[in-house]
Amino acid sequence: MAYETIKYDVADQILTITLNRPEKLNAFNATMMNELIDAFDKADADDNVRAIIVTGEGRAFCAGADLSSGGDTFDRDAKRGPAKRLANGDVDYSDPGIRDGGGQVTLRIFKCLKPVIGAINGPAVGIGVTMQLPMDIRIASDNARFGFVFSQRGIVPEAASSWFLPRLVGISQALEWCYSGRVFPAQEALAGHLVSKVVAPDQLIPTARELARSFIDKTAPVSIALIRQQMWRLMGADDPMEAHKVDSRGIYARGRSDDVKEGVTSFLEKRPAQFKNKVSTDMPSYYPWWAEREYK
Repeated sequence: MAYETIKYDVADQILTITLNRPEKLNAFNATMMNELIDAFDKADADDNVRAIIVTGEGRAFCAGADLSSGGDTFDRDAKRGPAKRLANGDVDYSDPGIRDGGGQVTLRIFKCLKPVIGAINGPAVGIGVTMQLPMDIRIASDNARFGFVFSQRGIVPEAASSWFLPRLVGISQALEWCYSGRVFPAQEALAGHLVSKVVAPDQLIPTARELARSFIDKTAPVSIALIRQQMWRLMGADDPMEAHKVDSRGIYARGRSDDVKEGVTSFLEKRPAQFKNKVSTDMPSYYPWWAEREYK
């Protein structure tokens, strides 16, 4: 796919995805949705991609949904045609046509097998901030601003943010930001644990790349992929026994792998490990251990 709204650049095993509509402050539209999903599909299939950085071109990260449609911006019937109806006339909410586009992006990022770092270079509101939530770490420039502005637009939080945000920052902080809909600075995002670090603008990408390298050097790609999915998917488990079951499968399956033999031997021999297992071909048979929950 030739991209119109994003840039896709791989260097030193780090993929940088840049939202690229600077004249629109990188506002999100349907084309960007499809291109981001395709980019993460492509990244997962490429063993040369070991970590992903997402940033914005120009002075904004993402100004939210493209509002050029005016009052019809969020009216799905006006933009896509009427939703399906049940026999009694009620909306059939199983109609895929009513799916939230931002949520399709965040669910794809959630499923990613590579570490994802958000490098937030400027204003990020609406989907511009909610798309960050399934990223593993967010680093902000001093110039960054954040806003869960949905209450001020008459809509509700989207992109599965009602699931992600309270888990990241706690329910009280999540509700404070979403109730008010106000835009707040990077230092408040840091204090509220939305971002892990605030740096000078010229240090944003170097800091993100240094962090990405720490995820690549000396580590096994398959282990990283499994760790990412273990942490995200087990965060909502109702008992630690669920984690124990998955841990046990992982230790058994990986314990017999060439990677583990190499990891232990290289440690004992005091040399760098050369991990050969690939995410594209060598994920263990117990993966995925969860039941797929597709939109129906």
